[in-house]
Amino acid sequence: MKAVDFAPFRADFPMLKSTMHGKPLIYFDSAATSQKPQCVIDKLTSCYRDHYGTVHRAVYELSVRSTHDYQEARQKIQAFIHAEQSHEVIFTRGTTESINMVAYSFGKAFVKPGDEVVISEIEHHSNIVPWQILCEDRGAILRIIPANERGELDLEAYRKLLNDKTKIVAVNHVSNALGTLNPIKEIIAIAHQAGARVLVDAAQSAPHMPLNVQDLDADFLVFSGHKIYGPTGIGILYGKEALLEAMPPYQGGGDMIDTVTFSKTTYNALPLKFEAGTPMFAEAIALGTAIDYVSSIGMEAIQAWEHDLLTYATEKMNEIPGLHIIGTAKEKGAIISFVVEGTHQLDLGTLLDLQGVAVRTGHHCAQPAMHHFAITGTARASFALYNTKEEIDRFILALKHCIEMLCR
Repeated sequence: MKAVDFAPFRADFPMLKSTMHGKPLIYFDSAATSQKPQCVIDKLTSCYRDHYGTVHRAVYELSVRSTHDYQEARQKIQAFIHAEQSHEVIFTRGTTESINMVAYSFGKAFVKPGDEVVISEIEHHSNIVPWQILCEDRGAILRIIPANERGELDLEAYRKLLNDKTKIVAVNHVSNALGTLNPIKEIIAIAHQAGARVLVDAAQSAPHMPLNVQDLDADFLVFSGHKIYGPTGIGILYGKEALLEAMPPYQGGGDMIDTVTFSKTTYNALPLKFEAGTPMFAEAIALGTAIDYVSSIGMEAIQAWEHDLLTYATEKMNEIPGLHIIGTAKEKGAIISFVVEGTHQLDLGTLLDLQGVAVRTGHHCAQPAMHHFAITGTARASFALYNTKEEIDRFILALKHCIEMLCR
């Protein structure tokens, strides 16, 4: 693979020219949400300013164009994740709604009392709570894949959890709290051997590495637009056609129907069956532009660059006395969670903010993972294609200064 110079891409992101407290912004919170390139901002603005009209429901020119662009965005997502059919791509409000949709609809269709659902110890709350609700509602049992001291899933323990009552396994591709890159293809294969389906939470992998749902053989895969340089309020649910056909709708309303009478309603074909109401079509169209943007760079190149940043930052941070990285899996995404002896993560984050450095602090919506490491939370630095080693150097200097202030 030819090396890509990532320096020019920073100029595409107007927010990166900003300051915080008079200091040049160092944005290390892309695991929470990414900054947006100008092309995405322009596309969203253009949708509202130049050709805004509802989709699917009218024959006038504005509506026809919006409908065309909306469907084209779906096809871009199909190509990006290598889905077999574009109607296997469902637009949602984000990863959270996508998971809730599967938990409700798959659960209603396939889960009965005594059945089992498997998740891992290092999941985001969005991939825990919907399954707890499902199990409470259906009388099913929730099983947990344990992690080791490095934050890696115990695959032998995982194999032992599976049985003929296991209906679905829901696991993240990359942990938002630890950065662990799970061996998702192996996890899927093991589940399929037991007859279970698998949902992949790709919120932290879709922006950072290539995805191929057919190669993975994923039954469901979900991610959020705002983490992949797109707008907020738009997300993706991929599902295999046969499963989506067998599942009942998540919501009722316009677009998701075929015919409505007071005696009976019949439902629309995929994907509209799961897209009730006026969709977030401007956001979906702008997400298509974000997909064009990362695809033009190349996901393999993005992954390689971010791995370089991760390696560089990890080496620098390991040199700081009293700093401990939480989550040291052999395979990681570009996320570093850490604690510093004698400090609280909130204090660190506050002082770093005054130095112009944006990092996340707290439990990262992953309290069970924090409990595993017997901590209440961490500070977290997460990288994206627009970050640089020079920023990491400035971050290290700022971090050392903050630690000195807190520990003097």
